[in-house]
Amino acid sequence: MPTVMRVRGYRLFFYSNEGSEPPHVHVERAEFTAKFWLRPVESAAKTRFDDRELRLLRRLIEHRRDLIEEAWHEHFGG
Repeated sequence: MPTVMRVRGYRLFFYSNEGSEPPHVHVERAEFTAKFWLRPVESAAKTRFDDRELRLLRRLIEHRRDLIEEAWHEHFGG
């Protein structure tokens, strides 16, 4: 599970066995996790994060999407 970055108390990371899926990133804080597709940036499934925090995470990912995608392609070789 390579960590892409840490920002504002969140860890953004990939699961190494998910390279066959479209580019996405997982976000973790304490016991909460979420998965976000990168194009467009949107939550992939219902999570325990509340709506306000999901909006914040979406904005954080949108502002860093290029870096996340670069890390995705570097890690998964595509």
